[in-house]
Amino acid sequence: MTEPASSFTPRVFSGIQPSGGLTLGNYLGAIKRFVDMQDSGIQTLYCMVDLHAITVWQDPAALTRNTRELAAGYLAAGIDPARSILFNQSQVPEHAQLGWIFNCVARMGWMGRMTQWKDKAGKNAENASLGLFGYPALMAADILVYHATHVPVGEDQKQHIELTRDIAAKFNHDYGVDFFPMTEPVIEGAATRVMSLRDGSRKMSKSDPSDMSRINMTDDADAIAKKIRKAKTDPEPLPETVEGLKDRPEARNLVNIYAALSDQSVEAVIAAHAGAQFGTFKPALVDLAVDKLAPISSEMARLMDDPAEIDRLLGKGAAQAREIATPILQKTYDIVGMVRS
Repeated sequence: MTEPASSFTPRVFSGIQPSGGLTLGNYLGAIKRFVDMQDSGIQTLYCMVDLHAITVWQDPAALTRNTRELAAGYLAAGIDPARSILFNQSQVPEHAQLGWIFNCVARMGWMGRMTQWKDKAGKNAENASLGLFGYPALMAADILVYHATHVPVGEDQKQHIELTRDIAAKFNHDYGVDFFPMTEPVIEGAATRVMSLRDGSRKMSKSDPSDMSRINMTDDADAIAKKIRKAKTDPEPLPETVEGLKDRPEARNLVNIYAALSDQSVEAVIAAHAGAQFGTFKPALVDLAVDKLAPISSEMARLMDDPAEIDRLLGKGAAQAREIATPILQKTYDIVGMVRS
């Protein structure tokens, strides 16, 4: 991990929206990396960003369940509350408070150029919520209220980290301070972008109407095996080199998944399975996926049967998060000129 050239204490922050339906894409693209970062020696904070979730309508009961399910997913995958701070965003009001200040720092033009705004609002921009338009400023606050120096993200979120840096730079320039760090995105891993099992050109998504297009983190061993066996492939064997996967999106996706689950490079997987037909490779992937994922599914189910314990852990994490966030917000208020008692 590359440390920024600054005097800021290295700190990792990242969050996922509790919108329900955790998939293999969420696990390999985010949560597995979060777990690995616990061993980096850098303080790690992981969050259920429920304030972001309500930028589009959420059924209240579903939001409550989805927040707990995401927390269960974090915990079952290996996030250790003794080594990481785990909490939901709305329990730490400093996020929203700094978010308002950043609303006043960020420019309308910056927000209008955000790719995800264009994708999510589409032709209905006039009917989209103000929160959806402005949420990248809140995302910047999520990160900077902890002076986080590193954020593990997928390629599709890199633009938001660039905006976070722009907001930090403008704040520092406008007030003549060196208060907020220039946060670095951490983009790495063989499967940071997991694709659909039915269409290798599309990202794996819980919103896909076909449940066979994705592996849900709540799937049992039989469901995992069935979905991999029926995953779309092509008739060619695996190539001798990674370059041979070009223009073979389904093959590349399954190799990526194998590499990420086994903590190997794509090159190593190809070297071990070169020339194999999918009739041979898929059973190997089934065995690996069931071995890695079925225990997580079982532990998630156990945790979801004890929501009070999940709530206790999130409350404890929120208190720890506030110990970091409160003095940073108070100093921000002082810099801006807010009168405090």
